[in-house]
Amino acid sequence: MPHATMEYVIMAPILILQVVFFPLVTSWMMNFWIDSRRQIVLRETADHLGSLIQQIYFSLNHKNVPSGQVVYFPDLPKLIENYAYTARGVLTSEGQNSSKVLELNLTLRRVGNTVETLVVLGPNIVWNEATVYVSNSTNACIIAEKFPNGTLSLAFGQEA
Repeated sequence: MPHATMEYVIMAPILILQVVFFPLVTSWMMNFWIDSRRQIVLRETADHLGSLIQQIYFSLNHKNVPSGQVVYFPDLPKLIENYAYTARGVLTSEGQNSSKVLELNLTLRRVGNTVETLVVLGPNIVWNEATVYVSNSTNACIIAEKFPNGTLSLAFGQEA
């Protein structure tokens, strides 16, 4: 004949552990999943932005394209999971006549997720590092300018 007291002594700590442990683990797993999902969408957005900048550069880097300014409003999401993001670019160069690499850093505001993507551009590129792309701005754009000497200037902008 089983003793009820003995069963309670054995089962009570297990039940208490289940009541405390399972909600904590579930909460932790959901937070991890949400953070991973944000990171994936931010990565895709960074890759898309890098691809757009590279396409703009290659489109304007032909001798038959006249000098002038182009303003492009990218088809990027305004928010990622209800959070705005910012993008900053830094241009690095290996040598004088070699390709330059644009390092784009996207940061999800108020959450802190960050991703980095690299864009390979030609030697005749100039990047304005002071500019920032703010995703939820209605005027967020990429400004490209081609000069008569063939130099291309790219920057993030807030055109009206």
